[in-house]
Amino acid sequence: MTVRYRISAALAVLLLVASGAFSTAMAQEKLVAPETNPPGDIPDNQVFVNYTYPGGFELKVPEGWSRTEIDHGVRFFDKYDEIEATLGTASAAPTASSAKAVEIPELKTAGHGVKVTAVRDVKLPAGPAVRISYLSNSAPNPVTNKQIRLEHERFILFKNGRTITLDLAAPAGADNVDQWQLISNSLQWR
Repeated sequence: MTVRYRISAALAVLLLVASGAFSTAMAQEKLVAPETNPPGDIPDNQVFVNYTYPGGFELKVPEGWSRTEIDHGVRFFDKYDEIEATLGTASAAPTASSAKAVEIPELKTAGHGVKVTAVRDVKLPAGPAVRISYLSNSAPNPVTNKQIRLEHERFILFKNGRTITLDLAAPAGADNVDQWQLISNSLQWR
């Protein structure tokens, strides 16, 4: 009878496991999908929301990014990705030539290891702009002191004595061409 009892008990346990009664206790956690985007890539399915800077401009920014108010503007960031937009004043519209004489020396003084790769006049929906493509090092990490190489696209727009400077940055090699185009094309005066 003990052998029969053991067989019956084993069958009962097997039936309970098969029916799912013990599945909670015995279930293994499933692996989550690995990150498919390298560091700095804004995912292709990223949701963008409108942001309005009072009295200045409006643009689309990635939903969920951190936001910090800065002097005359705003900064959005997520890890090493960054969007910075600021208002300024100028007596004339910037051109590629004037950017080479004024903006680029300021970038090299204020930045970390700045290397300008292109300067050109472009048209955005908000109006004519100067586009400066450049590389820089990130600010040192406060814990590790490590820096990474960043790619930037800076746009400077002018209207009625005011400027908007839009700087987009991400780790070098990140594929953000479409997302940066969406952001820069969404920029509007307010």
